[in-house]
Amino acid sequence: MTGSRLAVDVGTVRIGVAVAAAGSSLAMPLETVAAGADAVPRIAGLVRREDAGIVYIGDPLRLDGTVGPAAEAARAFAREVARALAGDEASGTVEIRMVDERLTSAQSAKGMRAAGRNTRKSRSVLDQAAAVTILQNALDRERATGRPAGTNAEQDD
Repeated sequence: MTGSRLAVDVGTVRIGVAVAAAGSSLAMPLETVAAGADAVPRIAGLVRREDAGIVYIGDPLRLDGTVGPAAEAARAFAREVARALAGDEASGTVEIRMVDERLTSAQSAKGMRAAGRNTRKSRSVLDQAAAVTILQNALDRERATGRPAGTNAEQDD
């Protein structure tokens, strides 16, 4: 698989983005994007800028594994990103994949508190940290299985 990897933690106010360079197994925070009308074009721009081959979008399933409103919204966002990149020669072929993100925000907040960060005052950093967790889990899965993590977002309804 070629290109870098991006991860997106979709929220109603902010969207955290993380990146791993091509060939790297380490996820790094990239940016926090404001949710809203400009979010999809901004994410598509980051995909192009970072030359991403795969974009992992967190799928916030309920704890019991069922799909709720948050997961439906994340899946709709993933389809919008896929449409924005479709036919874009500058982006090449980019896979948009949904990955289970249950408890990643809680895990990220716990890590930030352990590092002495106030999570209430660091919301945008927390969104990026959640994206880093999503991406690191996906990279670890890729390394263990030799295949991309998650499911193809366009097949996922």
